[in-house]
Amino acid sequence: MRRLADELSSAAIDATDAWSRRIRTDDFWAWWETLTEAERRNVLRGLNAAQKREFIRRWYGFENDGQREPQGDWRVWLIQAGRGFGKTRAGSEWVSQVARDIPDARIALVAATHADGVRVMIEGPSGLIAVARDHEPARWVRERRELRFASGAVATLYSAEAGEELRGPEHHVAWCDELAKWRRGEAAWDNLMLGMRLGERPRTLVTTTPRSNAVMRRIKAVPGIAETFGRTRDNVHLPDNFVEAMLLSYGGTRLGRQELDGELLEDVEGALWTRGLIERCRVGADATAKPVRVVIGVDPPATSRGDACGIVVAALLRDGRLAVVEDASVENPPPAVWAQAVASAAARWGADRVVAESNMGGEMVENTLRQAELTLPVVPVHASVGKARRAEPVAIAYERGRVVHAGAFAALEDQLCGLQVGGGYAGPGRSPDRADACVWALAELLDGLKRGREPGVRRV
Repeated sequence: MRRLADELSSAAIDATDAWSRRIRTDDFWAWWETLTEAERRNVLRGLNAAQKREFIRRWYGFENDGQREPQGDWRVWLIQAGRGFGKTRAGSEWVSQVARDIPDARIALVAATHADGVRVMIEGPSGLIAVARDHEPARWVRERRELRFASGAVATLYSAEAGEELRGPEHHVAWCDELAKWRRGEAAWDNLMLGMRLGERPRTLVTTTPRSNAVMRRIKAVPGIAETFGRTRDNVHLPDNFVEAMLLSYGGTRLGRQELDGELLEDVEGALWTRGLIERCRVGADATAKPVRVVIGVDPPATSRGDACGIVVAALLRDGRLAVVEDASVENPPPAVWAQAVASAAARWGADRVVAESNMGGEMVENTLRQAELTLPVVPVHASVGKARRAEPVAIAYERGRVVHAGAFAALEDQLCGLQVGGGYAGPGRSPDRADACVWALAELLDGLKRGREPGVRRV
């Protein structure tokens, strides 16, 4: 690996034929595929400015999985990815290849607005003009909103704001950029689809950072859809300090998961918690210093090979608010492992009691915890009769601003957003183990405030 890295770094890669032959060798490609993200970044750091420009200019063989055209007979290809992933570059390269393969192609380019289309899809740093090869220049005819390729193919720019423009024209292929931000997305999409009738295999590429809206749901449900995904951090050409700063600021939050990781986050019908509600309740970890009281909620797995063991730490703060301070859940653990995880969390936070679901038997849960030398009181709760009754008041406390999340707890928050009025669950996984543990802990703190219980540590 070192030899090949040195060869790449020292090569005079200024578009000469010699370098072109070297970079296309099977040895180089096989080596590049074995590198981790960090190793690829290290290789790129060793290139000088001219070498970096040449490396970025080249495409085929160096695109990542999310940018690579799917196999099979798909009608719609959705690239759902975070900002800076390389969606525009993927779209430009795909359209350019279509223009080479189908010289008489009629191509639709659809953006949120005409200005967005020109700025990003046509004239942007990763747009169609920028990726055109030197011997295949693409000419932009602004007054006609047409990009004319050297092959004879023509791409016409449309605005989703003026979706009626798509009523009538026929196309072989289409590229729709940032579809999730189209204000009149459904009408524009319908008009586009009705005109996708040229050639034997009309195809549409959609590149977007996702948002939960009607047009995104329509696209995800299209028959014959192929999907690829990507995160901001997958683009090895981005500066390390930018990626690190973004992850530090937004990692794990709703905004970060949507804008950096490219996740489509939707709210469940009848959910007790929404994504927006949880985001409003988020605070920094420093806001929870020196809590008044700490309780740990536990949702034990029914079997040793069952679901995760939900372990959530909640605290009463000095200003009277309640805070979720840690999700210490463990996946598929044997009893001794999850019991030790509970005991460790109790020691870290100075908890005064454990509230545990007792469907598998209250004494069994308590005995398991005692084997881990946990000396705190264990309060049993029974989920089948208490889940909905306990969860709904906790959700109301969130709505009233009485509960905060001291940090981002993605897996826990996904499950909370799957809990429904009446006790139903429509979230990820078979069981809302983390969410239940969270509810048990917060309900105990709320009950303590109602009883006027003085906080303190009890030992047995």
